[in-house]
Amino acid sequence: METHLRLVRYLADGQYHSGEALASALGLSRAAIWKAVRKASERLGLAIESRLGKGYRLTAPLELLDAERLLGAMSPAGRSRISRLEIHDDIDSTNAQLLRAGQAGAPSGTLCLAERQTAGRGRRGRAWVSPFGANLYLSLLWRYPGGPGELGGLSLAAGAALARVLEGAGVADIGLKWPNDLLWQRRKLGGLLLEVAAEAQGPSLVVVGLGLNTQLRGDQVQDIDQPWVDLEEILGPRGYSRNRLAAHLAEALTATLEAYGREGLAPFLPLWDRYDRYRGEEVEIRLGDRLVRGIQSGITAQGTLRLQVAGETRIFHSGEVSLRLAHPETAPATTRTG
Repeated sequence: METHLRLVRYLADGQYHSGEALASALGLSRAAIWKAVRKASERLGLAIESRLGKGYRLTAPLELLDAERLLGAMSPAGRSRISRLEIHDDIDSTNAQLLRAGQAGAPSGTLCLAERQTAGRGRRGRAWVSPFGANLYLSLLWRYPGGPGELGGLSLAAGAALARVLEGAGVADIGLKWPNDLLWQRRKLGGLLLEVAAEAQGPSLVVVGLGLNTQLRGDQVQDIDQPWVDLEEILGPRGYSRNRLAAHLAEALTATLEAYGREGLAPFLPLWDRYDRYRGEEVEIRLGDRLVRGIQSGITAQGTLRLQVAGETRIFHSGEVSLRLAHPETAPATTRTG
């Protein structure tokens, strides 16, 4: 582990640590500690305060990911579905890591988390803002005997199950936007990215990635181009444990992927309907350069979207859905960053 990452683990409690104590703990000179502080600040975007006579501290404490705490927060059944756990301080993307691992033979149930992603990805090639220690970046690898045609509703099943976990953690008014966004009061809290590597008739290797905003600050939000929210705003700074929440989300995800292999999307349809926040709303769905407007009327048994357009029901397998806002002079104000 690089020196600046080791240093951050000592500073994660948000308390002052003297340069002398840090040098002794890390086996470095005082000059090397100063360089590590500067590197952590520049590379990881962390605000580190230096005060004469007291030392160094993070201006905001971090709950860093810990394998023992994470696995300890799972039930025995949940732990049994995790075949391998990887926690990275710094990685390009947890999804990319598991796609590589899967091609190299990693087993079903491999779970990967990271403190920071340098190339985090959302749907349609969008970048996912991934600051160090601030959110949850979690991916799960699963294998199915069938082909990719059997996996069309998997992201919906996963989204519904994760929404239930967040509701249980105190996130009232959690909702879903087809096909895979987690919303709170119509602001984006998280999203899913499902990637498949498969033969036409199977087997299939699936990686389901979750990005969840827990704590975003300052210049971290400059590149976000839509209304967003984080758990700290919803639950307060001490309203959740990052490790415990990651454990519960991962456990629900493994249970869902296992159940989907046996039963498909059907058992999850009522759960999706419960959290569908755009049902009955006038929406727009973008398909490349084409825009279709209509009333959303839920999803089909296959997970496709139903839209009432000019009195006719139309079915969509893909597309970017957004609420159709009223005229700008009468539309409610929304917070937008970026």
